[in-house]
Amino acid sequence: MDEVAARPVRAPTILHADGVTRCFWCGTDPFYMAYHDDEWGVPEHDSRALFEKLLLDGFQAGLSWITILRKRENFRRAFDGFDPEAVARYDAAKVEALMQDAGIVRNRAKVEGAVLSARAYLDLRDRGIAFSDFMWEAVDGNTRRNRPQRIADIPAETAQSRALSKRLKGLGFKFVGPTIVYAAMQACGLVDDHLAGCHCAKA
Repeated sequence: MDEVAARPVRAPTILHADGVTRCFWCGTDPFYMAYHDDEWGVPEHDSRALFEKLLLDGFQAGLSWITILRKRENFRRAFDGFDPEAVARYDAAKVEALMQDAGIVRNRAKVEGAVLSARAYLDLRDRGIAFSDFMWEAVDGNTRRNRPQRIADIPAETAQSRALSKRLKGLGFKFVGPTIVYAAMQACGLVDDHLAGCHCAKA
């Protein structure tokens, strides 16, 4: 999940008014519930989509994921659909323009980090390595289904996210600490952390 702080006093799942049981973290916000049902934990193999999610998780650092989710379309507009080639060309003037955009998170370090990450993405591509292949290599190409029973069973990071974080940093990606990377791995289906009892949980 994108906020991974364990709160053991909470029930791990919620039975919603529509009769569907979901992981606790999506609460009762219909927007968040739809994200939980349709996106979170679904295996994503499109390199550009993976790049977008990794960058958005970087922007989320210190904030709630629902804040980023509500701004996602603004981010897509502001960052040229997260096209790595476009973002990699951003200059100081473009960064300043983004810093004036109230529709996104106006954090200079994160905006500049997105540009550097786009350049790192292109460097990887120029070496003949698809970003999707690079990311999925962290789990040997297969979703890891953890099926946590309790909220406390969901880690903030894992050995795999630490290793992937180290590799990403080595390539020049920014805001890719192991917790951010694990959130991206969860969201993009590299790992499946839907809680036991959630309707999205698979055997």
